Amino acid sequence: MLDRSCLEIFHRDLPYLKPTWRSAAGLFEGLLEKNAAAKLEAIASPPPDLAADALFRIALPYNLQPGKAKKTIVFCTTEGGIVTNSMLAGMGVASIQEALGEDVTIMTPSHWSKSGFLRSGVDESRLVVIPHGVDTNIYKPLPEAERIAVRRELGLEGYFAFLNIGILSPNKGIRPLLKAFAAIADRYPQARLVLKGADSMFESQKFLREAAQAVLTEAEAAKVEPRLAYLGKSLSFAEMIRLYQAVDAYVSPYLAEGFNMPVLEAAACGLPVICTKGGPTDDFTHRDFALPIESQLQPLAIAGETVFILVPDLEHLINRMEQAIERSNFRQQARHAGPSFVAANFTWKQVVNQLIDSFEFLA
Repeated sequence: MLDRSCLEIFHRDLPYLKPTWRSAAGLFEGLLEKNAAAKLEAIASPPPDLAADALFRIALPYNLQPGKAKKTIVFCTTEGGIVTNSMLAGMGVASIQEALGEDVTIMTPSHWSKSGFLRSGVDESRLVVIPHGVDTNIYKPLPEAERIAVRRELGLEGYFAFLNIGILSPNKGIRPLLKAFAAIADRYPQARLVLKGADSMFESQKFLREAAQAVLTEAEAAKVEPRLAYLGKSLSFAEMIRLYQAVDAYVSPYLAEGFNMPVLEAAACGLPVICTKGGPTDDFTHRDFALPIESQLQPLAIAGETVFILVPDLEHLINRMEQAIERSNFRQQARHAGPSFVAANFTWKQVVNQLIDSFEFLA
């Protein structure tokens, strides 16, 4: 956006949701050109008397009240098919209608997320869907010789490695993933599962431990544990990209998501992606590189309200993981089809174009 001569940009940081959260240094190390980093650091705070044409707010808890601008756009998502009570409590309101101020538009990244706002009574005219994007200059497949070297360095040589990235909470699908991998490990001893959690912000290890205890028998756990690698520490974006580039397939049997960014990043890096059918990933996956898991939309009563989740079919998930191992031709196809699809549709440049168009449309 800084390269757009039609825009004058100001930025103000808002507090983190939790007081224990801290900024992390070095996340972009080795990825941003020096002039790009300098440009970001040079963005000024808005002067007190600024009357902006548009305000774009990204923060938790959500604040859907208008700011000091002609139009206010607020980034929001729904994961479980509705605006939940916890979202409303964070805003200090009893309903989404009470929260949503005049001349405020909700920007959400997927049609699944949009449907949650519609189900909760938000008028469609107050919603705009703009997806996330990736930088395909850095999220891309490695040349094979480099990939072999990275796999050797990470201890993956001779194995078939599945990757899953997230906080490992139940909605991310960690329970069906562990159960399916137990079956895969029994049939394919060379299979490995790499899980990337987020211990600095969430209780990822606890979620993993509880999931394993809930779904794995002792015999299954004995097969899974030596074939599972868990990474909980914070990694730079370059280190995260290297994980995508090193493994063989990405798997995400999620139950509820607002977007699921790792699936898009994995596709950009040339991985076949195995993900739940019917949710937000339908917006940005294609049969040329994706193996969708059949699912059923089900209501779930939790904490005094009814949310909606997608329950992935376990046997179909196992079948899709088997296909990823067995179908080398599909993996080779995905290595080219995924990056091409993402480059044609989901770069940050294309996302910014949609965002600017929305500003102009709403003016």
